[in-house]
Amino acid sequence: MKKPMDVAQLENAFQNNFKTRGELGASVSVWEDGQEIASLAAGWCEREQERKWGVETLVPFYSVTKGLAAATVLVSLERNDLSPEDLIVSVWPDFPQKAATFAELMSHQLGLAALDDVADVFDHDAVIAVIEKQPANWRPKSQHGYHPRTIGFIFEEIVRRITGKTLGQAWRADIADPLGLEAWIGLPEEQFDRVARLYPGRQNKEDLESGFYKELHREGSLVRRSFFSPRGLHSVREMSASQAWQAGLPAMGGIGTAHALAKFYQAACGALEFFSNEIRQRMETVLVTGNDQILQTRTSFSCGFQLDPLDQFGRKERHHYGLSRRGFGHPGAGGSHAFGDPENGLSFAYVMNQMELSPMPGAKSLEMVKAMYL
Repeated sequence: MKKPMDVAQLENAFQNNFKTRGELGASVSVWEDGQEIASLAAGWCEREQERKWGVETLVPFYSVTKGLAAATVLVSLERNDLSPEDLIVSVWPDFPQKAATFAELMSHQLGLAALDDVADVFDHDAVIAVIEKQPANWRPKSQHGYHPRTIGFIFEEIVRRITGKTLGQAWRADIADPLGLEAWIGLPEEQFDRVARLYPGRQNKEDLESGFYKELHREGSLVRRSFFSPRGLHSVREMSASQAWQAGLPAMGGIGTAHALAKFYQAACGALEFFSNEIRQRMETVLVTGNDQILQTRTSFSCGFQLDPLDQFGRKERHHYGLSRRGFGHPGAGGSHAFGDPENGLSFAYVMNQMELSPMPGAKSLEMVKAMYL
């Protein structure tokens, strides 16, 4: 019989973020076997302490959006009799790599992370025109590397061509509305007053000495170019503006609640009946593992989701996605995090407004992940 989760341990870890890690406002939601078993919220939506943070507070969660977007792509493919093994050019003839499959794209293998030409993040057509003539940053399928921004535009173009809808519209119609999720990729104006303000993290010496940050700050490096193309929305202040909320950017523009994200992953790991078995297998099946050309560490990807890499003995090298080897999800810049654990019927989401700097999950969320399994 499975040991019940100790919610008190989770709450202690949550409260410790406010006591010792400078958290401002945050929510955490944990689901198990189809039910929400923990829902915590505390703090403030802004430093001026004008609005208390509650479970209904909305906040931008950056690259956590990629998991929602990937699910939308998988559903769009399935409903239109397409497979992740099909060629992208079957729906997008001008895609630059004629032999590339949807699965290879979704697992960050195609080397389209950085663009050579300038395009504005708010001009989808201009970005697509640049992508269509972009040479690969590395030999496709020989390596992999996280595509922090460009993959969202590619997902968007694919969904538009398959469904005639924007990805944000398809997300709402095909997944969010049926599941009752308060998470948007393109926020309606009537929800603006629920959004918390984001605050940037501070760099410290340890950050600056990491391989990732050394490359991020090195002028002209592939890592730097990947995080700065397309152009725009590079500051937290810009991401706190309504133009960013409405833009519907599938790589980084999602806004919602912890409850919505954790419920999504409950469906993704099969504890809530929603996605087909085929789609759920795509979410948790590793397609590539190795040194990530962008994140400068070992990573594993399925069709759009991250998993913890395994060592040569099949043991997890870290525990960002729970204790099970089958756990999968996606973090967001600044500290937001969400994942599902199909083996244990668990899902987790943490959202906050006081950002950190790491592109990978940090102590604020990982201490709670650890508490889930105590």
